[in-house]
Amino acid sequence: MPRRYRHNYPLIIWPALLIVGLDQISKIAVLKSLRIYESVPVIEGFFNLVHVRNRGMAFGFLNRPDMNFGFWLLVSATLLAIVLLLVWFHTLKDESNWITLGLSLILGGALGNLIDRLRLHEVVDFLDVYVGTYHWPAFNVADAAITVGAVMVGLNLFFESPAPKTVSPTDNR
Repeated sequence: MPRRYRHNYPLIIWPALLIVGLDQISKIAVLKSLRIYESVPVIEGFFNLVHVRNRGMAFGFLNRPDMNFGFWLLVSATLLAIVLLLVWFHTLKDESNWITLGLSLILGGALGNLIDRLRLHEVVDFLDVYVGTYHWPAFNVADAAITVGAVMVGLNLFFESPAPKTVSPTDNR
């Protein structure tokens, strides 16, 4: 087995599994303890626990009960994203630990929301951050992991030093 696989497999598998576990446990707790649309203040004026459902994706896009094609579109898009993440992981070098960890967080988040989508045909959201009357759309552990992972990957790609140029002997003419 190539060295890169021995090195990177734990870094792609364990964080993803941790995110899936935390995401599903937190959603089960919300389903058992909060009625739909119930809100519990945690930090007054800033953060509530809520119980909302989202049939669509970010910011409520495709969140309509009469859009069955939206369900299949989102399941297909998630499966495609998971395959692309795994292909990207396969092409990484040993030194790409931050990108691997970021991809793992994205993978775990995608799997967590996919489980909801397949089980409930919608995603359970419960984290409500707001200031005054301005609310960020409710989200969950999976969404937070996807966001943190994407930021990690993006920052790493942006600040990564370019590979040193190699000069071949024929270039000295």
